Amino acid sequence: MLPLQNRFRVFINNRWLVFVAAMWIQSCTGIGYLFGSLSPVIKNSLNYNQRQIATLGVAKDLGGSVGFLAGSGVLPIWGVLLIGALQNIFGYGWVWLILTKRVPTMPLWVMCILLFVGSNGETYFNTADLVSCVQNFPKSRGPVVGILKGFGGLGGAILTQIYAMINAPDDAAIIFMVAIGPTIVVITLMLIVRPVGGHRQVRPSDGLSFTFIYSVCLLLAAYLMGVMLVEDFVDLNKTVITLFTSILFILLLLPIVIPILLSYSSEHKPAEESLLFEPQKEESSKSGQDVNEVILSEVEDEKSMELDLLPASERQKRIAQLQAKLFQAAAEGAVRVKRRRGPRRGEDFTLMQALIKADFWLIFFSLLLGSGSGLTMIDNLGQLSESLGYDNTDVFVSMISIWNFLGRVGGGYFSEIVVRDYAYPRPVAMAIAQGFMAVGHFFFAMGWPGVMYVGTLLIGLGYGAHWAIVPAAASELFGLKNFAALYNFLTLANPAGSLVFSGLIASSIYDYEAEKQAHMPPPQNSYGLLHKMLDITLGEKALKCNGTICFFLTSLIMSGLCIIAVVLSLILVYRTKIVYANLYGKSHT
Repeated sequence: MLPLQNRFRVFINNRWLVFVAAMWIQSCTGIGYLFGSLSPVIKNSLNYNQRQIATLGVAKDLGGSVGFLAGSGVLPIWGVLLIGALQNIFGYGWVWLILTKRVPTMPLWVMCILLFVGSNGETYFNTADLVSCVQNFPKSRGPVVGILKGFGGLGGAILTQIYAMINAPDDAAIIFMVAIGPTIVVITLMLIVRPVGGHRQVRPSDGLSFTFIYSVCLLLAAYLMGVMLVEDFVDLNKTVITLFTSILFILLLLPIVIPILLSYSSEHKPAEESLLFEPQKEESSKSGQDVNEVILSEVEDEKSMELDLLPASERQKRIAQLQAKLFQAAAEGAVRVKRRRGPRRGEDFTLMQALIKADFWLIFFSLLLGSGSGLTMIDNLGQLSESLGYDNTDVFVSMISIWNFLGRVGGGYFSEIVVRDYAYPRPVAMAIAQGFMAVGHFFFAMGWPGVMYVGTLLIGLGYGAHWAIVPAAASELFGLKNFAALYNFLTLANPAGSLVFSGLIASSIYDYEAEKQAHMPPPQNSYGLLHKMLDITLGEKALKCNGTICFFLTSLIMSGLCIIAVVLSLILVYRTKIVYANLYGKSHT
């Protein structure tokens, strides 16, 4: 048996401890999904109209999507986490000081900067967690990224339940909790989350460990959903809510069992995980790889279009024969091997090479329309539920966070079945998710009984699925070598969609209907709704709109945009059938 001190050292350097600590930090990164709860507080405290609230939402979305500095690799992992924590407490802490009148009220543009800075801290948390855990689990990247993203999706529901336990009479207390809570958690754990040479800690029990973590994730989602529904339909006292929250903390702490058992149980030694490419082998085979890549590109140039239409087994046989002939001819000098001007789909692209490809822009605009419309409803969830007569908006903020989590897990799982079992393009799963979202927006427009429960389900699932499907599809079509740059560009579709759909369409329609209900006389030379949408100098009085009319037109527009997104995704499916058949066609042989 190892001495206790050595056991503790093994525990601190265990890659599963790093993974669990990263999960806890990720559970604090759902602040962006809390905007539906934060926006009514800001709106009432500062007498903002819906256009101004939407502007703040766009600033928040932009801060949560811009992460180039965090991923530059200049800072150590603990430095990345520390900067994120400081940004979080500075941005949201200053907003809390303004709302509680402890400092003078700031102009709207200053509030936008503060929300940008606060939400930008999340990008630092995400980057540090993903980089550390992917390096520690180099052969389990899929499960690791999925679980971490899942906890990020659950973050909004977790923070909402904690706030329900606090039950502070001051509405601004939720912003104080957002500023302080994640900062404390991150600073406490920032020295634990780091690469620890995880490729040397592989064990036969890793599969069971991942299964246990997945089970905890699903149990957390089910528990939070049940608790939120009970708190919505039943008036509970503070003791019961505190009990519910205590059980939530126990579930969050449950994964720590894995690193404890691995570090303090038996003397089972981990198996050494062989590296995929050793440096010396990579050096010696570099020239050979170059030749191979050129020969393979020649295969693509020489093969006929009819070859792609053959069955997978026959196609692979013909390609192998053509490749062998080209290798022999190149060795004899009979063929001058040429390099093509650019990569083909499925190979490694740079960002500039991808930007001139139609498929890349199909992904971008499909993501902009789909996730942008979903984010618009998430950001306006507080006003949407109030307009439909629901008092407890926090419940629906939590519910859409839970469905967002399940959408990410389910989208990744089912899209993997599509490509692995059927060799069919992954974007077809994105088209299905966008179809769900179109129906969800239509439900919101109709305002039928129970619409908030059905609408948050469909939109939450569809929105979450985008962020499991798009990264995988982008890596398949444009390679992994420059994936960080490609992915960071694609994430800009989120704030771009929010800027147009929420900042212009939804907020303008809401303010227009609110003014009509308040019987405010329109200004002279008014051009009705179009004038309102273009007028940037709206009144300073905080107006509320009641009824389905507030988001009727907005929801119909969002539903139509999702249908357009479905069409774009299906065009992408049609264009990439051959690519996916070549990538995954071997599964049928």
